[in-house]
Amino acid sequence: MAKILFVNPVVREEDVPRHIPYGIALLAAIAMNNGHLVQIYDANAWRKGFGVLPDVYLADDWDVIAIGGLTTTYSFIKEACRIAKEVAPDAFLVAGGGFLTSMPQDIMEWIPQIDLGIVGEAFVTWPEVLEKVDNKDTDFSATLGVICRDGDGKPILNNTRPIIRDLDTLPAPAWDLFPLEEVYFKNSASLFSEDAYRIKRRIDINASYGCSLICRYCWHLGTTGDMLIEKDSNGNNDVVFTYGRNIRYHSPDYIIDMVKELKKNFNIDFVNFLDENLMTMDASSKRTWLKEICEKWIAAGLQPSSRRPGGKAAAPGEEPGVYWSGTSHASLHRPEILKLMYEAGCTHLVYGLESFDPGILKNLGKGTTAQKNIDSVGECMRSGIMPIPNIIIGFPEEDFQSVRNTINALIKLGIHARPHFATAYPGSEWYYTYKESIKEQYDGDLERYVADLGDATKITAVISHNFTGLELLGLQEIVAQRNLRVLDQAEKYWGRPGATNVAAPQESFNFRRKKIDGPIDGSK
Repeated sequence: MAKILFVNPVVREEDVPRHIPYGIALLAAIAMNNGHLVQIYDANAWRKGFGVLPDVYLADDWDVIAIGGLTTTYSFIKEACRIAKEVAPDAFLVAGGGFLTSMPQDIMEWIPQIDLGIVGEAFVTWPEVLEKVDNKDTDFSATLGVICRDGDGKPILNNTRPIIRDLDTLPAPAWDLFPLEEVYFKNSASLFSEDAYRIKRRIDINASYGCSLICRYCWHLGTTGDMLIEKDSNGNNDVVFTYGRNIRYHSPDYIIDMVKELKKNFNIDFVNFLDENLMTMDASSKRTWLKEICEKWIAAGLQPSSRRPGGKAAAPGEEPGVYWSGTSHASLHRPEILKLMYEAGCTHLVYGLESFDPGILKNLGKGTTAQKNIDSVGECMRSGIMPIPNIIIGFPEEDFQSVRNTINALIKLGIHARPHFATAYPGSEWYYTYKESIKEQYDGDLERYVADLGDATKITAVISHNFTGLELLGLQEIVAQRNLRVLDQAEKYWGRPGATNVAAPQESFNFRRKKIDGPIDGSK
């Protein structure tokens, strides 16, 4: 029986804490089901700074301190790991999640305090690691899906851990270990729709893993059949990401049972699906999965009051059903499923429209067109669901005409949007393609770039071939204002005689533009 402390790092300091870390909640439940003792310090929820971490680390004789998150949490994780080894040197420090999986060799070099890293999906690896720690066995040389250290501290990346086939074997996340009443429920409401603004008790769930699309900006986490581990030119194992995909989703019954339990135990009134894209799951299931979820949602009495025949919205705090939201795709949704989703309680869907330029969309890997992007907005609104568009500028091929095409579409659709910047996150195809250009923009210091990454609302490394960071900042404001006059004026006077491309693409060992499925376990 091991004593385990999970640390959830701070993310998006500019916003209030909104999302319970689903991965940590799942791994905590798995650990407890295996007889271990678990505590969580949710630094993102409490926002108390680094000064409290020594007290947290000294609160018990922890056998394991576990920390992980997305790359955007890197700076917090690095300092939290330093303090952990300084204050509690005997605790075994384990790291995992997207920040490590996308670049395990680099992370183990940059954060020497990490004893072991879990690479890719952790559902099977994590309990194996805990069993070995419990048995005082620190030899992980034969453990799949980890990066450990040899006697000299050199990182050794082991072979790939196959991902599990049946997601329904996973336990319910350990929601009760997080400050729901004190923090998360207080930050439930959002401005995405009228119903979403009225809610009081929201929880996120993850119903599926994977996506059939190959968007160049999307980072890979080794959880969707997209990751291999192969030897590089120096003979060392490293991660290789591909277009491989293993699409997996919980059964509708599993999802409905989970939501019913959340309603019973916490009286939630809203669920946000964290899934990469609900519509790719719908397509992968041959249009049965979402339909069955909606039908069973209604049959289980989870249909919100306002969506029931002749119904009207219940007073805040008295909602007998559960509203919900998720993600969609302009080419994969269908009017009939949108209508059923609305009836079941869907309030809004986030659409990654990104651009309305035909050339950019063709090269982006999203499987959509400018016209389908335009049509999708009205089609979604006609169903009663609010479409929430995401717009990006600064693509590698971005030019004045592509920006103009996007502005014209925004005007036509009546959309106001402040675009994000195209950002090469570790794990994405763009990151490996533009890695050398990124390093050049950060004076060769790749770690400084990783530490600088946020939610793509600020300029980090530019991957546009035509525009500098300064120019992209101006274009962002022009798009936000939908100001074609200023755009025309900027193009008229734009030009850098003799200038070379701002960013230059290169081939990379770590990304292979082929559909090669990573391993999945052999169970049916």
